[in-house]
Amino acid sequence: MLLSTTDTIPGKTITKHLGVVRGNTIRARHVGKDILAGLRNLVGGEIAEYTKLMGESREQAMDRMIEEAQRLGANAIVGLRFSTSEVMTHAAEILVYGTAVVVE
Repeated sequence: MLLSTTDTIPGKTITKHLGVVRGNTIRARHVGKDILAGLRNLVGGEIAEYTKLMGESREQAMDRMIEEAQRLGANAIVGLRFSTSEVMTHAAEILVYGTAVVVE
């Protein structure tokens, strides 16, 4: 599956638009990780526990979007975008979306 944040893929011709596809996941933070993150926040630096959690969440959301595009018969997704929002205290949604297309 070809993925692009632009509306085209250089060297490819879009022959069919199949519509918007999306994938999402909602993840909650873990109390144990919150304690470690709180301590790290005191001294500064990257909060690796949250970096890992968000990375895994993005990958899961992308996998779900790709599966939807494959069901439609797409071989590429253009206009790829990510969105993050807090849905409740200590829980965030990761949403990825784009346009499923067939390219040659």
